[in-house]
Amino acid sequence: MSKRDFYEVLGVERGASAAEMKKAFRKLALKYHPDRNPDDADAEERFKEAAEAYEVLSDDDKRARYDRFGHAGLGGAAQRPSEDIFSHFGDIFGDLFGGGRRNRNRPTRGSDLRYDLEITLEEAVAGARHELVIPRVQSCGTCEGRGLKPGAQTSTCGQCNGRGQVSRAQGPFMFSMTCSRCQGSGQSVREEDHCGDCGGSGKERVERRVQVRVPPGVDTGTRMRVSGEGEPGERGGPTGDLYVVLVVQPHDRFERDGDDLHTEVTIDVATAALGGKTEVGLIDGGTERVKLPAGIQPDERVRIRSKGVPHLNGSGRGDLYAHVRVQIPKKLSREQKKLFERLAATGISPS
Repeated sequence: MSKRDFYEVLGVERGASAAEMKKAFRKLALKYHPDRNPDDADAEERFKEAAEAYEVLSDDDKRARYDRFGHAGLGGAAQRPSEDIFSHFGDIFGDLFGGGRRNRNRPTRGSDLRYDLEITLEEAVAGARHELVIPRVQSCGTCEGRGLKPGAQTSTCGQCNGRGQVSRAQGPFMFSMTCSRCQGSGQSVREEDHCGDCGGSGKERVERRVQVRVPPGVDTGTRMRVSGEGEPGERGGPTGDLYVVLVVQPHDRFERDGDDLHTEVTIDVATAALGGKTEVGLIDGGTERVKLPAGIQPDERVRIRSKGVPHLNGSGRGDLYAHVRVQIPKKLSREQKKLFERLAATGISPS
C-alpha cells in the first residue's frame, strides 16, 4: 500500500511553517495517542503515520529531500519514527503525557491569572483606581511550601527510583509517563509527615487585595498586566502575572465610537428654523454651549472638538458629536396656533 503524502497526513500546505506543522502534529497526536485510544489499532496507525510525517517535515534536510524526490528520496530514513518518540517531541506534548525527558524538579513559572473588571464610561474617560480581591494559591506559610512537618524529610521514590518518570512500551514506541506515586517529584513522603495545614500540598488558598490604576482612554477588551500577582511558581520558580481585562458598561446618554462620543441634544422648532445656541452635556461633567445654524435639520450633528475620549497612551482626545432632535409641540396655546397659521399662510416650504 502506497504511503500518503506527508503534508496531507498533517493537513498543512506544502509551504507551511515549522510552527504550523508543529501545531498540526500536536492536534493529531493528542487525538490519536494510544493512551487516549486503548486497543484501537486504527488510531495507533494514524498516530504512527502522523509521527512519521512530522519527523520528516520537521527536519530541514529530510524535508528538502522529500519535497524534491518524495518518499523515494528518503530511503530508509523515514520507514519508522524513532523508538523513543518523546525524545524528539517532548516539547509538543508538555506535561500531558509526562513531558518527555525534561527535568521535573526544575523551577517552573507560576500560572497567570485573569480578572474581568467592569468600569463605567466616565472611568474609561477620566481613569480610575480599583482595589481587586484576587483569590489565589500561594505557598503554605506553615511549611514554607515544602508540604512537610517541621523536621520531616523526603526519601527517594521507590517506584521511579527518583527519576520522576516511568517508561512503558506501546507497540514500537517507548513512552515516558509521570510517576503516579510521586507525581514527578522523584521523592516520596510518608503520609504522617505531611504538613497538617496544607495536607502535604505545600499550598494554601488566600485572598489578596491588589490596587490597579485604570488609565484614561481604555475600552472594552483592554488588557492590563500586573506583574507578579499571579500564582506562585513551583520549586522556587517566578510568580505568574495578573491580567485585568476591562469591560466598559453601556451609558444612558453617550455612545462610544473609537475615541469619539455621540450624544443627543433636543431643540425646539423655532431654534431649528432660526438658529441659536444650546447647551450640550459633557461626559466628564458640565456643559458646552454650542451655536446652531439656522435651518438645522433633525438628525444633523454638531461637532465639539476634543470633548471625547482621551487617546490611550497618547495625547489629545476624540470629539463629541451632538445629534439634533427637534421637539414638535403636541399642544399649542391659542396665540401659538395663530402664529403657526400665519406662518403656514406665507407658503413656507422646505428648500
